[in-house]
Amino acid sequence: EVQVVESGGGLVQAGGSLRLSCAVNGFTWDDYSIGWFRQAPGKEREGVSYISRTEGVPYYADSVKGRFIMSSDNAKHMVYLQMNSLKIEDAAVYYCALDRWPLLNGLADYEYDYWGQGTQVTVSS
Repeated sequence: EVQVVESGGGLVQAGGSLRLSCAVNGFTWDDYSIGWFRQAPGKEREGVSYISRTEGVPYYADSVKGRFIMSSDNAKHMVYLQMNSLKIEDAAVYYCALDRWPLLNGLADYEYDYWGQGTQVTVSS
């Protein structure tokens, strides 16, 4: 059974930093993509970043480019999202998602079949 588990959310002041973690397991694919998504109340789910195992290069949405850093530890089947210079508008439930690579658009939520339960990120002023 494929499992996706996020952790690391919490409350942070604007301008601060937070690191999210995502553990994936239960599959045997040679290559896969892991994406970070977020959804704020009343808004659609938004792709934040993604990385494929083989390429190992993270891609970012324009809204977080230069502030967020996605990294991976393939040996541990873990990915991380380091969020710096957090803004009020970054507050959301953050989700980790997984699916077999290749994908046409790693920032599109419809590309992913396996999702974590989400972790809340709250940014205070």
